[in-house]
This record gives sequence, structure tokens and C-alpha cells, in this order.
Amino acid sequence: MAKKNQTQTPKIIKRPPVVVVMGHIDHGKSTLLDTIRKSNIVDGEAGGITQHLSAYVVPHTTKDGAKETITFLDTPGHEAFQKMRLRGADVADVAILMVSAEDGVKPQTLEALASIKQANIPFVVAINKIDKPGADIQRTKNTLIENEIYIEGMGGDIPWAPVSAKSGEGISDLLDLVVLSADLAELTGDTNALAVGRVIEGKMDPKRGNTATLIVTNGTLKSGQFVVAGKTFAPVRIMEDFQGKTIKEAGLSTPIRIVGFADIPEVGTDFFTVGSKKEAEAATLTIKESSEKSNKPVKRPTLPVVPILIKADVLGTIDAITHELDKFESDRIIVRVIDTGVGDISVSDVQNVSATKDSIIVGFNVKVERAAADLAERQGVEIDTFSIIYELSEWLNTALKNRTPKMEEEIQTGVVKILKHFSAQKNIHVLGGRVEEGVIKMNQRVNILRRDILIGKGTIKNLQQQKSDVQQVDEGEFGMQIDTRAEMAAGDYLKPFDTVIT
Repeated sequence: MAKKNQTQTPKIIKRPPVVVVMGHIDHGKSTLLDTIRKSNIVDGEAGGITQHLSAYVVPHTTKDGAKETITFLDTPGHEAFQKMRLRGADVADVAILMVSAEDGVKPQTLEALASIKQANIPFVVAINKIDKPGADIQRTKNTLIENEIYIEGMGGDIPWAPVSAKSGEGISDLLDLVVLSADLAELTGDTNALAVGRVIEGKMDPKRGNTATLIVTNGTLKSGQFVVAGKTFAPVRIMEDFQGKTIKEAGLSTPIRIVGFADIPEVGTDFFTVGSKKEAEAATLTIKESSEKSNKPVKRPTLPVVPILIKADVLGTIDAITHELDKFESDRIIVRVIDTGVGDISVSDVQNVSATKDSIIVGFNVKVERAAADLAERQGVEIDTFSIIYELSEWLNTALKNRTPKMEEEIQTGVVKILKHFSAQKNIHVLGGRVEEGVIKMNQRVNILRRDILIGKGTIKNLQQQKSDVQQVDEGEFGMQIDTRAEMAAGDYLKPFDTVIT
């Protein structure tokens, strides 16, 4: 760290809250964020916010006339983005839990609540869609209580506000509650400290190189310093705010884009600041060495491996896809992500997986280069691209199941006791038996047991009951012919089974 910063007297001030909006996918999270962004940021500035910065700052004047700023994290709300949501709640100071006045609490609402509780941050409830014909605020409040979300006025102390994300009704009151929750949390920061914070997004810009979006959680980041994020670093030369404007310094709770990282930093990585390139290189080297020491050798699995290479437009999406893969459970195959990357699918990606059987390349919001598509067709490499996470999830499950080795499973249908062995000729045994439970059918395979020990298998060639050929017997005594190499005798048991491919 630069000495001139180490000796500065700490300057502690109130820090603006970083807020994450969470909840069920259809309960209006995106609409709320859009409405807040459009209504609280003047039109002349809004044009620059179309960039993928994943966070933005809005000014808010409370009903008491206090002028505040609030930083909103714009993280995806679908269940598949659980890792990003957890990370969002981790960097956030306050959460807004969205619940629809039409639907009430849904499973994803509870999942979002679990993320908030895990991050141990205060939250406020927004009961949204109050303008809808099917809205029922009281019923919604009841579903909250039923799920142990004890809001104010219903036996609890969790603040809540009725809102319409679409029309903007109630949003000002909701932001007042956010500011109040932040005030109660007594958020502070030292503006004279070297900046620290967290990476909330990373991507490879074709024109500008590796970029990352950071949130400053303490200190002030200034031009000329160096940001160290995990195993990579960047000079603070090109620093932009959420509107795409170049800035020279960034303060508490500010989202910024830094251009010029050696590699794309991982989303969720903590960053810190040093004063020189030499310090940055030394810091990243130490982190790399520490990481290499902790990587223990892994035993080679005996199960077949399905290798997957993931390409996406941003790092956060890669996390979401790997989360989907984590949910795939099988005792017959191992899913292994062999590489990930930001950007279009290239020839080198196809070459990377072509030597391995059953490999898959998955792309999200990216294109497939023509040469890569041609090579994949020649090499038999499967490439699929998506722009909707649901479709990707469904496809991945199907693709992985198709690559799962098939197994034969025996489904027992009954139990038969052998009463008499009449004759045997060329492995065809003529027997008398009695069905003790279930059913035995023509052409069915049977396990032959003597004193509960398997002595062989056979196939039913004929069934007779009351001197007539039948297709199956489900009760009483009957005659049969079995094709088997086993030496059978009265007192043995047959356990007929159907073979099912799973």
C-alpha cells in the first residue's frame, strides 16, 4: 500500500446502502428496478445506463426532506441464478423481498428469503401488483405470516409497503423504508482509506479487453492506483460510473467499471487497492502461490465423464449455468466443466473438447464462429446456444440423460413355489407350481432360488392352468415349462421379473 495513504487520519462518514431486490421471477423485480431507475434518474442521463453494469445509483428525497443516495444491484431473479443472488445479498446492505399481491408467497420467495438470512442483512417486504384486479393485500399478508415472515402490523417488526412497480405507486414509501433500515444498520465508511470492495460482474469487451464492475464497500478509489482482484489486477486508468462517464475517483457504495485487467476477475472476488504495479504484481503472485498449494490432487473417477465447455457473454451467467449443472445428480456419470470463457464460441473451443467422447459446448448469449461450427460438425462435437435460462436448463438435463449409460433393472412380479418336478429334456423342465404372490407370465425371465440362494435363471416357455394354455397365472396351482440349465427340484422357488431399461 502507498505510504501517503497509510498515515492519513481516518474520515468516517455515513455510507449509502447497497440494495438487492429478490423474490419470485414473476413478482415484478425487474419492473421495480426499471421504474426506480427511470423515475429517479433524469432522462438526459438515462441513455448511458444501457450498459451491462449490473448496478446503478439513484437519488431519493425522503418524506422528511432528507436527500439520500441508494445503490441498486441489478442481479437476475430466476432460481437458476442462485449463486449470483447469494453473492448479491452478500455484497448488499439491505434487501427488498418482492411478493405479488396476486400470488402471495411462492417457493422462490422462500429461497430468496433464505439467501437474505444467510447474508444476515435487514430486509423490507414490497407487496407488488396492488393495481391488478386479482390483488388481495390481506391474503398476501396472511401468506407471509404463514411462512414466518412477520411483518409490521401482523405481529412482527419487518417493514413492508404496498407498491405498484408498473405505475410507481408506493415506491417512494418503499425507498423511505430502505433508507430507514440502512440508518438503523449504521452504515459507515472511511473515505481516506484505500478502496476495498467486491467484483459483481466481469466480461471480455471485444473492443476494450477485460473489464469488471466493482462496488466500493470502503475507502476511495483514485486514478493512478492499482486494483487487485484475486489472481489478476488492473491499473485505474479507465474508470467509469454506471452512466458510462469517465471519473477520476469513486467513493463509498459506488459501482464502477474498470478496464484493463490482465484476466477477467471472478465474480464475487474481493478486491483491494495498492499504489503501484510492483505491489499489484507481488500481491497477485502471493495469491496464486497460495491457491496452488491448496489444490489437492483428486482421485480419478471410475464413472464415465461428460465434459462440458461453457461460453457466455458475462461471467455471472457462467456461474448460473454451473449452478444448473450442480443440480444434476447421477450415480452413473460425472459432469465435468473442463473450461469456461467469455465471448463467442471459437475453433480453439471445439479443439479443446474434440478429443473427448460425449463432450458438449454450451453457449449463452454468444455466437458460434463459422469455422468453429464447421469443425464441430466434422469432429462430431455438439454445440448448442441459448438466450433463455429455462431452455438451457431443460436442454442440459435432456443432453446429460441421453449420455447416461443405460442400465437393466429387474422388477419382480411374483413368487412361485415348485410343488413337483415331472421331467427334463434338453434344459426344458416340466414342473407343477403354486403362485404364492403376484403374477407369473409367458416368456418371462425367472430367478430360481433354493433356501434363499440363487441357483440359476430361466425363461418361461409354457403356462397351463386347468389343462389350457394361458398367458399368465396370478393365483392357484398350474403347470409350466422352463428353459434353464439349473437342476431344479420340488421346494425351490421362482421369482419372475420384468426387465426395465433405466
